[in-house]
Order: sequence, then structure tokens, then C-alpha cells
Amino acid sequence: MYVVTVEFMPKAEYQGAFKEALLVNARASREREPGCRQFDVVEDPKDPAALFLYEVYDDASAFEAHIASAHFRAFDRQVRDWVASKTVRILTRIDP
Repeated sequence: MYVVTVEFMPKAEYQGAFKEALLVNARASREREPGCRQFDVVEDPKDPAALFLYEVYDDASAFEAHIASAHFRAFDRQVRDWVASKTVRILTRIDP
């Protein structure tokens, strides 16, 4: 399985709107993308502005389909200027 993790820190003035847009994108990914097996959005209880994504796809092609999807492209355009920091990691799940 192809795993993507993303750590987001939105700018303070966009925290609520960013979280809302992120949840809409996550739901769309789970519901509309056959290659998306899991898309979890979690927050740090000590710092709710810090958001973490754990995404699981069938393979790299399924992830490429995700970032090419209309809902992801719309999300990316919407939040691009709202993000203070973003860290992406690509991993391989070794425990099926």
C-alpha cells in the first residue's frame, strides 16, 4: 500500500476555514476515489491548529489520480495561501 502523511499548520486567521475545507476534501477522497483506502484527518489535542493526514492508496497511480481529481485541485487552489507550513511524506505500508 502507498501511504501519504501530511502535517499542516494553517495560518492563524484561516484555521477554522482550513479545517472545514480539509474535511470536505477528505470525505470526497474516501467517497469518490476507488483507489483511496483510508483518509484520516487528526488534530493534536494540545494544539488543535496542527493537523495531520494519514492517507492510504492502492498504489502510486491511485495517489496520482487523487491529486488530479477535481475536488483535490479545488481544495489546493482554495487553501494554498492559508498554509503556514506543510510537510509531506511518502511511505510504504509493510503490514498488509
